[in-house]
Amino acid sequence: QITNRKHNMSTISLYETILVISTAAVFFVYHMHLYVKVHRAPLTTTIGITNHARHMWVEGIIRDKRDILAVQTLRNQVMAATFLASTAILISLGSFSAAFRTGVFMEVSHALNLLGTKTETLWMFKLMLLGILFFIAFFNFTLCIRYYNHVGFMINAFQPTDATVSKEAVTQVLNHGALHYTIGMRGFYLSVPLALWLFGPIWMLAGSMVLVAVLYRLDREA
Repeated sequence: QITNRKHNMSTISLYETILVISTAAVFFVYHMHLYVKVHRAPLTTTIGITNHARHMWVEGIIRDKRDILAVQTLRNQVMAATFLASTAILISLGSFSAAFRTGVFMEVSHALNLLGTKTETLWMFKLMLLGILFFIAFFNFTLCIRYYNHVGFMINAFQPTDATVSKEAVTQVLNHGALHYTIGMRGFYLSVPLALWLFGPIWMLAGSMVLVAVLYRLDREA
């Protein structure tokens, strides 16, 4: 009887391993595809289009000397990134706190877990992984704020003879900030299937498939 129980546990662990690896493969393959598209045909993706739009925005701000518009636009972006960074760090700390508190929620998640391993250790690991994900999102949003603050100074100190504050340099810093904002948002998106993993790997895989389908639509040229 004990041997059969160990065999069942190992079978369930194998199912969970396969489903988790499948979920990771789905995200990896999709984002590799997106990476190739952005570098080879950027104007067929929203990331490439917005990068180009930011380049045109910098040129227009510098050409027409619309300093107030630049400050207002950057302020809006900084406020959005600040709000998301605050949200991410709060959720991260909440996840770490919940990882060391067992209760009704763990019982409900285990009841919905059809093929996954139902152990307290793995449940704590899932919550800690979720907290780490939001911490990474927080870090990227703070870097986004940093780059946008640099742009606020650089765009108003434009000198055609100074390469450090040229149009290309300002655009590059602005796009760096936007890239970290995008990575932070991807962290929020990825938290959906990761949170579903608390209820079992089947829910995680299903959530990842739906999320990738939505991202594919959003990342394509409108």
